[in-house]
Amino acid sequence: MKCPRCHSKNPDTSRFCSNCAALLAQEGQASVFLTKTLETPLHVISKDKLIAGKYRILEEIGQGGMGIVYKAEDLKLKRCVALKFLPLHLVNSLELKERFIIEAQAAAALSHPNICVIYEVGEDGEKSFIAMEYVEGETLRDKIKKGPLKAEEALDIAGQIAAGLGEAHHKGIIHRDIKSANIMVTEQGQAKVMDFGLAKLRGGSSLTKSQTTLGTVAYMSPEQARGDELDGRTDIWSLGVVLYEMLAGKLPFHGEHDQTVIYSILHQEPESLMKASPGTAPELAQIVGQALAKKAAERYQTMEEFGEDLAAVAEGLRPLKARPAKTILGIRTAYVYSALAVVLALGFGLDIGGLRSRLLGRAPSRAVRLAVLPFENLSGDPEQEYFSDGMTGEMIAQLGRLHPESLSVIARTSVMRYKKANTPIDQVGRELNVGYVLEGSVQREGPRVRIRAELIKVQDQSQLWADSLEREMSGVLALQNEVSQKVAAALALKLLPAEQARLANARAVNPEAYEAYLKGSQYVAKLTKPDLDTAYDYFELALRKDPNYALAYTGIASVWICRNQMKYTTPAEAIPKAKAAALKAMELDDNLAEAHASLASVRTRGELNLLAAEPEWKRADELGYMDLGHYWLNMGRPDEAMAKIKKALELDPFNPMAQSFYAVILYCARRYNEAVAQARKTLAMQPGAPVAEGALYFSLRELKKYDEVHAIDRKWFSDFPALLEALDRAYAKVGYAKAWGAVADEQAALHDKGMGAIDIADSYLLVGDKNKALDWLETAYEERDPDLPYINCWPHWDSLRSEPRFQALLRRMGIPVRGNK
Repeated sequence: MKCPRCHSKNPDTSRFCSNCAALLAQEGQASVFLTKTLETPLHVISKDKLIAGKYRILEEIGQGGMGIVYKAEDLKLKRCVALKFLPLHLVNSLELKERFIIEAQAAAALSHPNICVIYEVGEDGEKSFIAMEYVEGETLRDKIKKGPLKAEEALDIAGQIAAGLGEAHHKGIIHRDIKSANIMVTEQGQAKVMDFGLAKLRGGSSLTKSQTTLGTVAYMSPEQARGDELDGRTDIWSLGVVLYEMLAGKLPFHGEHDQTVIYSILHQEPESLMKASPGTAPELAQIVGQALAKKAAERYQTMEEFGEDLAAVAEGLRPLKARPAKTILGIRTAYVYSALAVVLALGFGLDIGGLRSRLLGRAPSRAVRLAVLPFENLSGDPEQEYFSDGMTGEMIAQLGRLHPESLSVIARTSVMRYKKANTPIDQVGRELNVGYVLEGSVQREGPRVRIRAELIKVQDQSQLWADSLEREMSGVLALQNEVSQKVAAALALKLLPAEQARLANARAVNPEAYEAYLKGSQYVAKLTKPDLDTAYDYFELALRKDPNYALAYTGIASVWICRNQMKYTTPAEAIPKAKAAALKAMELDDNLAEAHASLASVRTRGELNLLAAEPEWKRADELGYMDLGHYWLNMGRPDEAMAKIKKALELDPFNPMAQSFYAVILYCARRYNEAVAQARKTLAMQPGAPVAEGALYFSLRELKKYDEVHAIDRKWFSDFPALLEALDRAYAKVGYAKAWGAVADEQAALHDKGMGAIDIADSYLLVGDKNKALDWLETAYEERDPDLPYINCWPHWDSLRSEPRFQALLRRMGIPVRGNK
């Protein structure tokens, strides 16, 4: 038999000769290559052989590139153990032997029911071994070979793995080789994480000198496949792969060759889990999608977050920890622009919290302020939490547009903090500055829904009105309207004839379509790619149940608007689909504010035609929708935007996005010190809030506090280490503004790989190259970059305002030219 690498005669029983095997190991291919090519062990320890004077070999139970495992009896303690030996053909590799020993040291430091226990490290002659807990059961890989697991079992096993890995991460240990073959499952269903052979101790010696790629290819995270520095989020990715594999019965990334698999991991999205595993709940698909985000910053950030969402879905609740993701294109400018535009568009576009229904700019004739506390779910079914939360939001929206001249209703974001909190009414009144509170409960029994509601005056906590109302699910809108009418009567509000007619003529809805729409609306506002995919699935489900459900079309339009704004897809794909959905919604119901607002968003940030968007914004305003604060900011009128945001803060004081946008408005008003203070206040409320961080960054830059600005640059440039290194060097030598000359050209070269044209323009402008800055702004227009309207309101573009090319660009977007400010 010849060695396939050097073609010499191979006296061993393995595929490769000892020298080639050792060389392959030193080249870093052992973990991937040898696992596949090692067909038989290089040595076989005979049954009944005594090891180290205390272990008697019973049988071989497994082998792989990093070891051969035997079942043995501990003669002193009278227990079964597993002995893992380093193959003889790798003994000559000091690196591999060191890694073998560190496996034991890493795992021995851990004590957790979901991690295999290490008893000792020993030697028997030239053979090094690890004695570990013998686990009766089967590998998860063998279990999956019998067929996909049920969701309940998959969630249970994944939760156990997450718990074990969470303990390891707390001890500074990253596994780096999580795969179904490294998980044992006992007959009782207990999962055990095995084989810390690729573990890396943070702060200890790295076994990946020269950034050798380790791990099994199909389970590798993108950063591991690239050979980048790793942290615990690589294990989160790998566990996401295992969870997908459990549910679908196949791997999300596969191919005939390792290179094919790696390319897929780096550049392609896996088949939708809901398609690969029909019947998978959208919430569970969302969790897997979050774990498999290409960029580590967009995944769960800790194993605890991952585990908490697994537990939440297992209990029938929504995932709790998914976070909005940064867009790859905006390291500085697009980063904050995208989050700002989308969240504000959605905050109004889907009437989340009913906020847009009240920002009409009219002062109330009577200061009546009302908070609708989260309705209690009395169904006994945790899966119905979305329904009670949805009903809370719908009641806020209904009451908010009931009589805006005289009734202000606190938005959903600020009241949801009281969910299950049992906060005293007088405390709620003080914190939200309201005079009245509406609280109640929702209960579903078969096809019927019952609402119990109570209106309370905060001052003396007297009950002004209380009732229990019941309808068929198809009449849920009429039920909401009836509650609104009774609240209006109790508050002595005189409704206009148009309002009375609207409340009296609620149409019947398809219950399943209505529920799907409620669920989709909750996901779309989170903005992550997995959340948007989940929202889209729910809106599509709503249309399958009711093809003429106009609100579902507005939801689909919003998803495509968000995908475009967050750069998850191209404008060429997203904008026509968003526009078609908005027009279809208007065809079905021309009096639907959300439909006109969606079309307005398409024209503003998709087609970049703000002049054409204005009639749609106004029509949406007439119908109770309001995004004019945002729109007028793009049009270069921050004073009007300021009035709108102050109104928003009155109605939603605990909303981090409203607080963030206030910092943005202060920045656009050139009130930089106030913007810094407001941004810091918001970041204390929600660390890492992207819009607040952006306002802080640009305000500090205008104040020339470059050390603080550069610290934020270092965070935002974390995915571009070469650029960051160049910026660091130049900053130390020539100062902040000139430093960008060292990286602007390199940024331009990365444009095809995702570097935003606006970001490149900003860099050239920093070093005073106006022509190149204008070239890249024109490129952004050609690409229909949704962030481009913001150049008219952000101060750092002021030096271009007198330039004819800049003014021409504004005119092409339908923005009035007002000269330098």
